[in-house]
Amino acid sequence: MTVMNTNTLTQPVSAPAYETSVPVKIAFAANWRARLILFRALGAFLIMSAFAMWVLPGSAFGAEVLPIKAGASLLYLIFGVVLLTLEFVENRPDAFFDPIRREVRVLQKNENGRPQTVLRRSYDTLGGARFSDRQVELFDMDGSLLMKLPLPSAEVSHALKGQLSGSVMISQ
Repeated sequence: MTVMNTNTLTQPVSAPAYETSVPVKIAFAANWRARLILFRALGAFLIMSAFAMWVLPGSAFGAEVLPIKAGASLLYLIFGVVLLTLEFVENRPDAFFDPIRREVRVLQKNENGRPQTVLRRSYDTLGGARFSDRQVELFDMDGSLLMKLPLPSAEVSHALKGQLSGSVMISQ
């Protein structure tokens, strides 16, 4: 009687390599680009207006108008510089994808500046993930959208697909 090995045609199942997996951190995107462009354009207009008050033809140089004109141009100049140098710093949460614990954590800084867990979900409790060019959408088990995250690069997208591939249904 001969013994035959029937398991030779199947591929061996490999366990995830935790020593080569790297946690992925993705920050939620704020939509401040349009406001920032608008504020900078307004700031540039105010600065140009502050100088245009003095050099445009038809501007009055009377003794009664001069203090008002100087005050207005100084105010325009200060507000224009403030609007040009304005930066939006807000308390946006960060999403951490942990390959060892196989979970996603959303952390947000509290009033003391320390990160606080807002959401913690295991990869097994996620319903699915949809990857597009610049973002990933994570869905709950019932199909509702759980979170939408921007992907800063193709490397982050590839690392996240590698982490989620065993537990979450991934669509393109």
